[in-house]
Amino acid sequence: MPRNLDLTALRAFVTVAETGGVTRAAGQLNLTQSAVSMQLKRLEEALGQPLLDRNGRGIGVTAQGEQLLSYGRRMLTLNDEVWARMRDDAFEGELRFGVPHDIVYPHVPGILQRFAAEYPRVRVELISSFTRSLRQQYARGEVDLILTTEQGLDHGGETLQAQRLTWVGAPGGTAWRQRPLRLAFETACIFRPLVQRALDDAGIAWDMVVNSDSTRTVDATVSADLAVHANMDGNATPYLEAIDHGGALPDLAEVLINMYHTPRSDMPLIEVLADYVRGAYGRKFAVAAQ
Repeated sequence: MPRNLDLTALRAFVTVAETGGVTRAAGQLNLTQSAVSMQLKRLEEALGQPLLDRNGRGIGVTAQGEQLLSYGRRMLTLNDEVWARMRDDAFEGELRFGVPHDIVYPHVPGILQRFAAEYPRVRVELISSFTRSLRQQYARGEVDLILTTEQGLDHGGETLQAQRLTWVGAPGGTAWRQRPLRLAFETACIFRPLVQRALDDAGIAWDMVVNSDSTRTVDATVSADLAVHANMDGNATPYLEAIDHGGALPDLAEVLINMYHTPRSDMPLIEVLADYVRGAYGRKFAVAAQ
């Protein structure tokens, strides 16, 4: 006679295996540690196999557990997909997610992918623009959740990360040696006045050779070694690199990556999307403005 696996217990096992402990798994599953332990015991008894090795300092997976882990992940993925697609009360609708051009990578694609897998009936519209424009759209209620790059934090926002601006140029380029220093920035870029002020304070003459609304125009000019730019540390495009100027250029300001979102009674998944964003930035509890 066919027997059925307990998917709740299977989910507990997979979560423990992936997180490396009952405590972390319990937090992720919103269960008590004793409840998770009971589910693990029930699953091992049903299969008649030891699934976890509890002899070491942590919890490991036995050979039998490794085999079940592979099957378990596939079964849970299929279960969750069926559940999301077939439930009559499944969430539907659209979310509008605004992100500045220069911080779309590296985190936003993964956030969108995870959300689409969990909530396939909800469409997330990605709006990529400048912080100033996103703040205006948010104030008008045209965007549900936005990320911004700012030096401060306004009421209702929370800081996800603080990063210092760095000088970027063409790989192996020499444009940074020229005086006046040739700059390329979008007209509405929030980093532009910060860079100009730093150069003025350092007594370095500069010339804004690209004054455009197009990010591609700026990137193309800088990658051709015709000018330099500034970006958040670690967020430069693959065809640009941080400039090793040896102190010839001034240090730049620190900038915050902030998040703002508005609760909607008809779309509670806004908060879920916000949690995915926090997780991507490694911030379970972000710093919120009072």
